[in-house]
Amino acid sequence: MKKILVVFLLSSLLLVLNACRDFEDLEENPNRPASVPPSLVLRGVLSDMHERPWTLEHRQNQFWACNYNYYGTNEYWTTAGFNYLTLKNVIKMEEEASKSGALVNPYTAIGKFVRAVLVTRMSNKVGDIPLTDALKGLEVPEPTYNSQKDVMIQVLEWLEESNAEFKSLIAENNLSLDGDIYFQNDLVKWRKAVNTFKIRVLISLSKKENDTDLNIKQKFQSILSNPAEYPVMSSNQDNMNYVYNGAQQIYPTNPGNRGFDKGRYNMADTYVKGLTNLNDPRVYVTCNPAKAKVTGSGALNPADFNAYIGAPSGESLDDMTLKAGNGQYSFANQKRYYTTLTGPEPSVQLSYWELCFNIAEGLNRGWASGSAATYYENGIRASMAFYGISDGTVLSITESDNDAVIGTVTASLSSYLAQVAVAYAGNNATGLNQILTQKYLAFFQNSGQEAYFNYRRTGVPAFHAGPGTGNSGVIPRRWLYPQNESFYNNTNLQAALSSQFGSAIDDLDNEIWINK
Repeated sequence: MKKILVVFLLSSLLLVLNACRDFEDLEENPNRPASVPPSLVLRGVLSDMHERPWTLEHRQNQFWACNYNYYGTNEYWTTAGFNYLTLKNVIKMEEEASKSGALVNPYTAIGKFVRAVLVTRMSNKVGDIPLTDALKGLEVPEPTYNSQKDVMIQVLEWLEESNAEFKSLIAENNLSLDGDIYFQNDLVKWRKAVNTFKIRVLISLSKKENDTDLNIKQKFQSILSNPAEYPVMSSNQDNMNYVYNGAQQIYPTNPGNRGFDKGRYNMADTYVKGLTNLNDPRVYVTCNPAKAKVTGSGALNPADFNAYIGAPSGESLDDMTLKAGNGQYSFANQKRYYTTLTGPEPSVQLSYWELCFNIAEGLNRGWASGSAATYYENGIRASMAFYGISDGTVLSITESDNDAVIGTVTASLSSYLAQVAVAYAGNNATGLNQILTQKYLAFFQNSGQEAYFNYRRTGVPAFHAGPGTGNSGVIPRRWLYPQNESFYNNTNLQAALSSQFGSAIDDLDNEIWINK
């Protein structure tokens, strides 16, 4: 009887002890990890932030066009997508990294850079966004919006802090970074990327160059005059590349979808004419000649720039379909872009050539002293090198049906640079137009929607508009806010719209602060 009583008491005691446990403890899944290495989170964050080539975005950059409406159109966007989920993962990554005891570590430095990139991307699309109150969960379920000006001030602060953190980490030879898919854990290259991106942000604020709160010109000059404090990319070897491995990451255009894409996507006029007007050898690398131009009576030599024709993005889809089917338009170089799972090149997120053009633009605008001509030419050379073009390079010209070689041409980069239309015209409006044109051409299938953002800011190059682009034949000036905002944060959304545009109507044609 005593044994039974002891067992009963022990059982009761265990029940009491279990009853004292928190509900959250009882809900813990022993098969679900409570923590993860920051490197694992980093890998996902960096993958999430990359922007792919051959997407709808690049149709909207007017690099190529869809001529078959079953697969898409050339119409512009409506609503934007926000990146707060990825930003939540940034916070988690930093939390996991802090467990090492180091308040400053590579993950915090990269975290500030990622914040700057994603917040800039969101704000560039819509204008004001939730920032200060964002990502606070149930603590602040309806976050207020920060003005775009305040957003950009914060972005520049993050980049300044990131540069300083990388500086200290490099000085102490910190080797704790892992999981980096862009620079293979090279902190020196990361620091260069931070300051290169900062130059992009400063240039994007060109219409606010006299704003004393932003000090755009001063910040630009500081980077150029102090390379030890603000190192930037110095060659294509520093490019921020997303590399396709042919397994988990397959190049968007590849042998598997060539049969579907062939004939349904053709090149766009804005890009192709931008090349052919300048006798640019990059057209031989990225495009096939229009079939109707190189076959039949009166056929042109495949090396003739007049053989390369892009479709105006504003053209009606019916007309584009008919003309593309008749061989009147060029297609993307099928042999180059559709023969491997890894693609012919990485997807460049941030590049040395963009940096060169951005610096050239700042110098053209008088923000600092230096040779805009040198940076301009270096940008062209770097973009050409990306396509394997230098003096004496022999380029094969192929046709789109079976990749047969139908001609060759020997590139002369020096002759290209010597053309009146290409040789830098000086720090004037013509020179600025040259810089912006070359920047656009170099953006082909790279750097997300920077080509559009630059067009929206400067008007260069002129984009086609019409029934094919939608929005009543007008290129939109911004995106609409995500629909979830009107469902779950409508009061603050309405306030943000009214503050920016004088009306609570969310309109694609409204001009955001950065471009006013």
